[in-house]
Amino acid sequence: MESVFREERGRLLAALVRRFGDLDLAEEVTSEAVEAALARWPVDGVPANPGAWLMTTARRRAVDRLRRDQALAARLAILQAEADRPDLAPVPAPEAGGDLPDERLRLFFTCAHPALAAEDRGALTLRYLAGLTTPEVARAYLVPAATMAKRITRAKRKIREARIPFRVPGAAELPERLPGVLQVTYSIFTEGYAASAGPRLQRLDLAEEAIRLARLLHRLLPAEREVTGLLALMLLVHARRDARTGPDGELVLLDEQDRARWDHPMIGEGRDLVPVALTGGPPGPYGVQAAIAALHVSAPDLAGTDWPQIVALYDVLHALAPSPVVALNRAAAVAMRDGPEAGLALLDELADEPLLRAHHPYPAARADLLRRLDRPAEAAEAYRAALALAGTEPERALLRRGLDAVTVTRDEAGP
Repeated sequence: MESVFREERGRLLAALVRRFGDLDLAEEVTSEAVEAALARWPVDGVPANPGAWLMTTARRRAVDRLRRDQALAARLAILQAEADRPDLAPVPAPEAGGDLPDERLRLFFTCAHPALAAEDRGALTLRYLAGLTTPEVARAYLVPAATMAKRITRAKRKIREARIPFRVPGAAELPERLPGVLQVTYSIFTEGYAASAGPRLQRLDLAEEAIRLARLLHRLLPAEREVTGLLALMLLVHARRDARTGPDGELVLLDEQDRARWDHPMIGEGRDLVPVALTGGPPGPYGVQAAIAALHVSAPDLAGTDWPQIVALYDVLHALAPSPVVALNRAAAVAMRDGPEAGLALLDELADEPLLRAHHPYPAARADLLRRLDRPAEAAEAYRAALALAGTEPERALLRRGLDAVTVTRDEAGP
């Protein structure tokens, strides 16, 4: 039943927000409908159309709640008349390949509205689209549940007071608004792929929720190539999840991963989406990143990777979405194509980038190249800098092993 609730909750919540125009009310009656299902379904059995059952129950609860509020008597009469109309019967789950109602798409754009703070957009998306509880969202953001509850309340108040519309942007607005929706979804995935702090490298629950959201977006906006690109990128990256950590949770780098443990059906699905994301117009950043990920998972091993093509794609990506992180990743690819000295020269050019000063992959990449160039003292210094910034224990353990290795090498070399 948990999978049914997870699938239906977002659809139900979005439809109720559209019907009643009140996110708080919709959330409350959605929760009440789920609680009623948990009590009734084990006794009566799961209904043939769970979504319709939940919608009917939630709608009745909402009407009952409004009936108790005399100040909303006029509004109640209108809503009751709507509820009695046969053409407003609950929408059944779509047939395979059929059209989806756009309620959830409206909710996507409401949760990711640019008027909301960036951290609030992600929290609302996890709460209302992914269906996580407030404590679960709090754990995702590494804050106390009470803090997250206040943050979500603040965001809902902003939606209400700023009169943020519950609608899909028009064609003229979509190019400006869609990147924010995609960024929120990708931010959730990246926290799942590489947690910012804690004992574990990966938060698989978050990564899988982000993929579920991306699949939903892809079904709702199949013609948007960057939506396709984002889904492809996440599938191709997440396919390596089982090989990225060892039996004790230790971090396993790409060149040491057992590629037989990769999820090859997921890789195939992601690779099939890449040409779609790159066809029909200029490429977008997510499509290009998906193409890079496809090259990585298509190679037999690290040495057999098409590094020239990856560098060329990073050149395209840097032109589309320039950032120090893209430059860092390009430098690592250049090091694989042209050697560690060439890569280190590019990394040194990024030394003054403010964004990279707190980004542990930057000193970690320098440490690795300095190690490969047999400069152990400098490598040790870079490893220590990376250790001071790394957030998860598996990352710190890997860096400590690297530091120990170059320290031994330096000691053996003598003064």
